[in-house]
This record gives sequence, C-alpha cells and structure tokens, in this order.
Amino acid sequence: MRDEKEAGPNWLVRFRELPVALRALFLAAFVNRAGMFVFPLLAVYLVRGKGLSTGGAGVLISVGSTGLLVGSLLSGPFCDLRGRRPALVCALLLNAAGYLGLATLNGPPWSYAVLLFVALVGMGMFGPACNTLIADLATPEQRPFAYTISYIGNNLGMGVGPLLGGVAAAYSYHVMFAGNILAGLGCVALIMMWVPRDNRVAKGDAPGTPPASEEKAFRRVLEHTHVLLVVMVSFFYVAPLIGLEYLLPLSVTTVLHESAGLVGVVYTINSAIVVGFGLAIEKRIPRYSTKVLLIAAGLLWALGIAMLVLAFSLTTVLLSTVVWTLGEIIASVVVPTYIADHVQERLVGSFMALNGFVLGLARLVVPAGLGFIWQSHGDRSTFVTLLLVPLAGMAVFALLRIRNPAATQTLPVPTPPSATTEPSRK
Repeated sequence: MRDEKEAGPNWLVRFRELPVALRALFLAAFVNRAGMFVFPLLAVYLVRGKGLSTGGAGVLISVGSTGLLVGSLLSGPFCDLRGRRPALVCALLLNAAGYLGLATLNGPPWSYAVLLFVALVGMGMFGPACNTLIADLATPEQRPFAYTISYIGNNLGMGVGPLLGGVAAAYSYHVMFAGNILAGLGCVALIMMWVPRDNRVAKGDAPGTPPASEEKAFRRVLEHTHVLLVVMVSFFYVAPLIGLEYLLPLSVTTVLHESAGLVGVVYTINSAIVVGFGLAIEKRIPRYSTKVLLIAAGLLWALGIAMLVLAFSLTTVLLSTVVWTLGEIIASVVVPTYIADHVQERLVGSFMALNGFVLGLARLVVPAGLGFIWQSHGDRSTFVTLLLVPLAGMAVFALLRIRNPAATQTLPVPTPPSATTEPSRK
C-alpha cells in the first residue's frame, strides 16, 4: 500500500483547495471555449453566408487574425493598468461585439475584416489575462495543478464547441453567432460575480510615487532575460501544433484520400489524452527540473512527427497524435508556471501576454510557410520541416540557463540576533 502522503490528495480535493475565484474562472473559460461556435466555422460562413470566394475568405481571415497578436500584446498592459478582472470582461465584450457585427451587418469585405479583427483582439486578450490571474491567486505549489486544470478545461471546451457550432450552423448561422455571444456574456456574469477586483498596488506605483524611468523598466526586463528566452524559444513547441492543425486535414483528405470527418477523430484523441493524462503528468512535474521537462516535451513532439515522416498512414496519424499530445501537455503547463514562479508580480501580465503573442505569431507564420513548402517540394517535405522545429527547440533549451523554482524561492537565512539587539515588533 502506498504511503498516503506520497500518493497525494485526490484531484477533486486539490481542486476544492483552490480559491473560489479560480474555480469560477475555470468554469468561465470552459464555457467560453465550448461557446466558440463561430471561429472554427468562420470560413464556411464567409463563403456560404456572405458570398465571398474561398481565396477572399482566406485573405480576410488572415488579416483579421492579426487581432490575436494585438490582443495578446494589449492584455499585459491592460492587466497592469486596469486589473485582471476588467481585462477578462473587456476581452469577452470585444469578442461578442465583433461577432455581433459579423452576424448582423452587411457591407464590403473590408468591413468583415475589421469586425473579425475586433472579435479576435478579445480572443487574444482572454488567455494571457486568465493565466495572469492564475499566477496571482494560486500558491507556487498549486500553480502546476491550476494551469493543468485550466488547460484540460480549455481542451474539453474546444472539443465540445465545434460539435455544437456545427449543429447550430446547420440550423442557422444566426443561431451559431447567438450561441457564441450568449456564452461570452454568461462568462462575463460569472467573472463579475466570483472574480474579485484587484486590490493591491504594485511597488513603485503607489500614489505620489514617480513612474519608473524607461531605463529602470529596461533593467527590470533584463533581470528576467532567462524567462524571456524560455517564452520566445517555446515558439519551437507551439509551431508544430499550429503546423499539424494545417497539415493533417490537407494530408488526410488529399494524400490518404480519406473523409474529412476523420480529422475530427484526431481532435477527439487529442482531447482524450489531455483529459486522461494531464493530471497524471502534472503530479510528476515537480520531480524534474524545468530544463528536463522542456527537453522531454521536445522529444515527444519530435517522436510524434517522426512517425508521420517515416510512414504516413491513418494508423500512424492516430498513434502520433497520442505521442505529440503528451509533449503538448508538458510545454503548456511548464511555460506559464515558469513565468509565474520567476517574474516579479508587476511583470507577470506582460510576460503572459508575450506567451500569447508567441502563439498568435505561430498562427500567422506557420501555415503560410508550410503552404509554400508543400507547393514547392511536396507534402513529405512539410513534415520533415516540421520535425526539425522541435529538434531545434530541444537544442536551444539544452543550451539555455534555466532556473528552478526552488532556487528562486529560497529565502536567505536570517542572522541570529545578539543579546543586545532589541527584538523586532510586529
């Protein structure tokens, strides 16, 4: 029989130990993801509902998707200046306003790009603000678990959302948009009721204190260079995910000549692995250093993609999904936890925003790059290229000086007071 302490508390008990505000946040994030009916079916709506060509719809979505980058960049300063709760509420309202315009207004194609941009600014703001609030409210010991629960909830929502959206769109595009908007407004209500206002003032920002100079701000960023590098290099683990989102549907339908419905099986397996193994992996994360975990994540990504390079078939597509999803879980939990553990409180929002920016950048760059490679050199070259990306990430992470939480949280040993020293008063 295992030692009870070694086995650790049940995940439900650990969940109940989290602040109520975080539990409400996880519920809101799940509802928000499950209610994302529009984005997965946006191209279909623009072609069939608005009469655009497939090429025109693609260009419009690409232009509008720059809103993800802008939203990620805005999230950090907004969190710092206005607070975490206002950032979350503003993100949801922007998303709802943009989609309301897309559903009701008829205009030239550029107007749809503007409305989509507004909606995706909101989408880009939400994730970093959510991660920043988790860093605020969870203790260092709770953070890996909290980020794992958040990640699992998001994946469950993403698994449910496209299915519900497809049913709604089959009935009416207006129902699809209405469902997305109502889900967002419901999340606003949850956040307003359960997530507290920010009631702390960052050091150096108290009334009467002069703002920090640009030089001091630059020095603060330099103090966190190791965190900055970890976030930027994590692009090598985000890029394969975006790449597979682009390549697998095309490869399954054009290379294997299988039904597009089988692509949904890949997403189902991905969500099942996240739910089934996410908590088991989280329990083992504290046993290893951050560097080991990041290299392991890259190895799993590389192994999964290598299976597709060596023998591309429906079987290897499904098996590789199991492998690379494990790497996706590790990286998705370790990177935000590393930010929360090593960054000063006043900079957490900015670094979480940078983490979201890396994801948005991958969404813009990777599909275009892989599409060019496919057109010039064939489908197999795209998977070979994608295989090189996590391998490069592993090499860079192996060379980086990455700190461990224990090293940064170790407090100095106090000097024993002498017999003549007056005890300090509380």
